[in-house]
Amino acid sequence: MKERMSKTLLLQKSLKVFSVCFICALVLGAATQNADLLGARDHGDRTALDRLIQQSKQAADSNANSAEAQYRLALAYSYGAEVAMEQHDKRKAEELAEEGLAPAQKAVSSDGSNAEYHRLLGALCGQVIPANPLMGTLKYGQCARDEINKAIQLNGSLALAYVSRGVGNYYLPASMGGGPEIAIKDFDKAISLDPKLADGYLWKGIALRKENRNAEAHGALEQAAQLAPNRAWAKEQLGKTPTK
Repeated sequence: MKERMSKTLLLQKSLKVFSVCFICALVLGAATQNADLLGARDHGDRTALDRLIQQSKQAADSNANSAEAQYRLALAYSYGAEVAMEQHDKRKAEELAEEGLAPAQKAVSSDGSNAEYHRLLGALCGQVIPANPLMGTLKYGQCARDEINKAIQLNGSLALAYVSRGVGNYYLPASMGGGPEIAIKDFDKAISLDPKLADGYLWKGIALRKENRNAEAHGALEQAAQLAPNRAWAKEQLGKTPTK
């Protein structure tokens, strides 16, 4: 009897160790993939992003019920759309953003309490708009606003949500309640929550430049380039911004 109990305890311990190792492997794998995505985004490497999108799609297809797998696929599409827009390929940006909507919606449906899932869905809706501002705003503007506001409602400390809202306000005409001045307030809020968030300074610099506040814009973009030294677009924006 004692020998049987000992074997049972040993088996239970082994299963616990296996479960912990398996979970750790999943977490590390996801972290590596996200780091690869971020690196490809920062370098503006569309070939690498296309490859990572396909890898993420295979993982999402194999784990259809995994909110995290769907989120990572949506994030890959969002980064791809971001770089396409930075490289002046609006149609490709629109296409990638639209493809990212389905997995983002699946992630939100699986876990509606996750603020980042809502933020990403709202960001993707917003990323569709610049290719066709009038039709895009009519079709996706409400989604962008509602989802990002939901993210902020769920987690008021999510700095990236304010960046996403600011980007939306930057592209939204002043006649519709947007514009650079409104956007800058969102970027300032993001920076107050996370002073090391390069995207906050990057977009603040772009908005300040739009307002002809070049010296302030140059300073913000300099900060963005220092925080994200591999971000090609930050360096490009800094280079084209006058110091005064």
